Amino acid sequence: MGVVNVTPDSFSDGGRFLDPEAAVSHARRLAAEGADILDIGGESTRPGAAPVSEQEELKRVIPILDALLSLDKPISVDTRRPAVMKAALAAGASMINDVQALAEPYAFEAVAATGCAVCLMHMKGEPATMQREPRYDDVVGEVKGFLKEALRKAMFAGIGRDRLVVDPGFGFGKTPKHNMEILRRLPEFASLGVPLLAGLSRKSTIGHITGRPVGERLAGSLAMALLALHGGAKILRVHDVKETRDVIAVWQAFQNDT
Repeated sequence: MGVVNVTPDSFSDGGRFLDPEAAVSHARRLAAEGADILDIGGESTRPGAAPVSEQEELKRVIPILDALLSLDKPISVDTRRPAVMKAALAAGASMINDVQALAEPYAFEAVAATGCAVCLMHMKGEPATMQREPRYDDVVGEVKGFLKEALRKAMFAGIGRDRLVVDPGFGFGKTPKHNMEILRRLPEFASLGVPLLAGLSRKSTIGHITGRPVGERLAGSLAMALLALHGGAKILRVHDVKETRDVIAVWQAFQNDT
């Protein structure tokens, strides 16, 4: 899953692809490099981010989505707003990637009847405040319990299990220690019975470990990608598609003894 941030303030590439032409060009490059899914986001959910208006999010996302439909690639839209979900799906999106796990009123109704895929993510708190001393008694148990309940609610709302993906939400209300504990115990999420998405690319935990600024975290991101694959992740949400593709190729060769 290649990341296309159409925002001025995303933690990694904020502002670089706010211009629609730049965003479309970037998305096409990620597709050419081997992205299986493109994930378009019009609202930054980095720690400390302020929300944007629904109208502004639509203004950022829909033109990019329209321009990319000719790629014949599944397009995911990273949003927590039901109105944006509905507009994106009507415009041809195949997936909704929601950091709030469809918690907004009418979010279930926005996606249930459409047949789209849905990623349910765990986040503790709101983006603006989520990194202010997050605490857990058992981070894996609590995140897994949240996702199990989110899956139950989604299926009760008529979203089939075969349409659902879960994301433990690395960096969303979690310290580096919490993130590494989830990564070590990632195989435990297999019991949820749906594919697991991991979004670790360029995140602050890598900076905490390596001391590298966000623009110098490629090596750490690739190491995280390999560890996520080892833990059973089926979808890797990344900024660096070409390099991650090489990691996947090596991992698959190792697994298949070829």
